[in-house]
Amino acid sequence: MPLSIQNLASRLTFRQLQVFKAVYDLKSYSKAGELLGLTQPAISSQVRHLEQALGLPMFEYVGRRLYCTAAGEEMAKCVRSVFVALEQVQNNLAALEGQVAGELRLVAVNTAQYVVPYMLGAFLQLNPQVTVSVSVVNRATALQRLNDNADDLVIMGMVPAERPLTSLPFLDNELVPVVPRGHPLLDQANVSAQAFLDSGLLVRESGSGSRLALELHCQNQRLRAIPSMELGSNDAVKHAVLAGLGVAVLPKLGVLSELALGSLSIVNIAGFPLRRSWCVVYPQARHPTPAMRAFIDYVQQNIRRFEQLFLRRSEE
Repeated sequence: MPLSIQNLASRLTFRQLQVFKAVYDLKSYSKAGELLGLTQPAISSQVRHLEQALGLPMFEYVGRRLYCTAAGEEMAKCVRSVFVALEQVQNNLAALEGQVAGELRLVAVNTAQYVVPYMLGAFLQLNPQVTVSVSVVNRATALQRLNDNADDLVIMGMVPAERPLTSLPFLDNELVPVVPRGHPLLDQANVSAQAFLDSGLLVRESGSGSRLALELHCQNQRLRAIPSMELGSNDAVKHAVLAGLGVAVLPKLGVLSELALGSLSIVNIAGFPLRRSWCVVYPQARHPTPAMRAFIDYVQQNIRRFEQLFLRRSEE
């Protein structure tokens, strides 16, 4: 016989719902434990008590993989609505006090990871009730997460024009041609773009924003760009250049320390640096939460300050 709402509510705890959500989202007892600071046995115990209260299993193992049962999927819908309602209450209470509160989930593409930390300091001082999480991903993953509406805001360049997205450009992203110390190109007075590209071009994976920007430039200028090596991150490309494996076009903000030390140098080539913009992006159909709106307003109001901040960093 199904439990009444009163009896069911008296047998459930918020901790059980929190644990259920973590296990459901991560599909793992151990990862849920890491997230919540609990041991795996404690996670298992909380789920077991929840299942006993409901009278049905929420999860099951098939082989070594954890799956959610049909009952668990129904529970997930309920738990999701509970947490959305609680977040809304938190936001409303903060609004009554003239503050913005809630969670702000940011995704930054690899090139933007050099920028985001410097943007968040002043924002969090202005909005101490906002909890920010930042995930750093490649461009393909960022686009997929935008499509899935999985986050609040994405910080990226090369925003696809064919998608219904709202974007706010806020800072130039200079992509500069770099070579390691002692490279032969540094001894030449005039270096052509083709000579640079033919010197062992190191690139990011296909689809990354920096690689796409370079490919579009080469296409427009009728240049031939044949990569000698493909790597999975800007840092990996940078270290490959430092190791003498080739040359690369990289975000200037990501190589400032190496430029200052002289371990990398920018080659003076016509048509470079390539200039793109970092943008704050979200789906047009998305209704901004108070935390999203606060961050968007903060970026709009501080574009000039960001420009000055990163100009100073590049000149140091």
